Amino acid sequence: MTSNPRPVPIATLGQAMFPSPLERSTEPGQGLARFVPEGLMVRKEVHVHADQPPGEELFFEKAGARERIFFDPAKTRAAVVTCGGLCPGLNNVIRSLFLELSMNYGVPEVWGIRYGYRGFSPAAAEPPLRLTMDLVDTIHEEGGTILGSSRGEQDPAIIVDFLEANQIDILFCVGGDGTQRGAHQIYEEVTRRGRPIAVVGVPKTIDNDIAYCDQTFGLITAIDQADEVLRGAHMEARGAFNGIGLVKVMGRDAGFIAAGATLASQEVNFTLIPEVPFALHGPKGFLAALEKRILDRHHALIVVAEGAGQDLFGASPSERDASGNLIHRDIGTFLKEQILDHFRHRDLPISVKYIDPSYIIRSVTANCEDSILCDQFARRAVHAAMAGKTDVLLCTCNGKFVHVPIGLAISSKRQIDPEGELWSLVLGATGQPAQFV
Repeated sequence: MTSNPRPVPIATLGQAMFPSPLERSTEPGQGLARFVPEGLMVRKEVHVHADQPPGEELFFEKAGARERIFFDPAKTRAAVVTCGGLCPGLNNVIRSLFLELSMNYGVPEVWGIRYGYRGFSPAAAEPPLRLTMDLVDTIHEEGGTILGSSRGEQDPAIIVDFLEANQIDILFCVGGDGTQRGAHQIYEEVTRRGRPIAVVGVPKTIDNDIAYCDQTFGLITAIDQADEVLRGAHMEARGAFNGIGLVKVMGRDAGFIAAGATLASQEVNFTLIPEVPFALHGPKGFLAALEKRILDRHHALIVVAEGAGQDLFGASPSERDASGNLIHRDIGTFLKEQILDHFRHRDLPISVKYIDPSYIIRSVTANCEDSILCDQFARRAVHAAMAGKTDVLLCTCNGKFVHVPIGLAISSKRQIDPEGELWSLVLGATGQPAQFV
């Protein structure tokens, strides 16, 4: 069996002329970490069937420090901006970006843009903040972002005007798909002007919905926090006769938090996610299954992702938020009312405890696993930028860190495969039917 590798090209600013100041080696046996050679790739697909005919395979460029870099560190200025909703680990990323740039590469100035992309505007509420060792010293011990954040587009021409006026050579854009769409537009404007400015993205979203990225930072902390909430909801459900705990978690288009928390808890009876439509009514609908559970065990625990069941509201919503995302209806309160109405008509007394911990979950300090992931993303983002990579998003693929073109990463969204292993594990843990029809 043969294959036809297709390396995914990454934009660069030009030839890397400067030797890296990092103490690394190019050969094994020297007791030092090694530079990543250009041309080293990571296969996107791990599984290949023995009888699979030859075909094209995607290979991503492996991320990491390069032996030669594009920017002269002593003459380089960098900036970082955090956009979108809060997420565990934002301060960790800011801190590690600064430390890698300042301590290891010797970049003299690193600036933080205040309150997202709107901070580039001449009318910005707060001026940029120069990052220092004292300023970032303990920020990783706090949730949120010291730079502030916001949603909404900003004219890329205004942003590039700012970068040029302030002689910024590297811009790190920390955020989800909306942020990365903005980063791609900044890259296009920079390219149109022929300016040697690197634009590098760091994937931030607890929804874990960035394409070609196995895991974004913040997800595991969100699952940890959701698991704690589910423990309480389970106790509330068991503490009342015919008690029902209903918990809504974040997940606009992907149910990774709901699925992960279900597997961590092992007490959830029903998990509802955007990727799997469900019917409420009918002999095989969700409410019938819930009724059977209550009659059999007299308590139930439900977790629902915020984007689940949107088709149950009728006409699709047209209103969008500042990031361009459709504003979903509140499935949590809707489901609560539907449950109460169903059991009222069945003349079955129930006690429903509804919990929505969304903003608490996303604002906490990153846990150990996310803290490590943030550091790995941030330092590799610096390596990419210093090597002159641009329009690039740092991603994880099969346990390796890779460079993915931002344009490719924003072309689709990552979701749970209803026929895949993760959803199969959820069905096994809950015991719920594969479909409510």
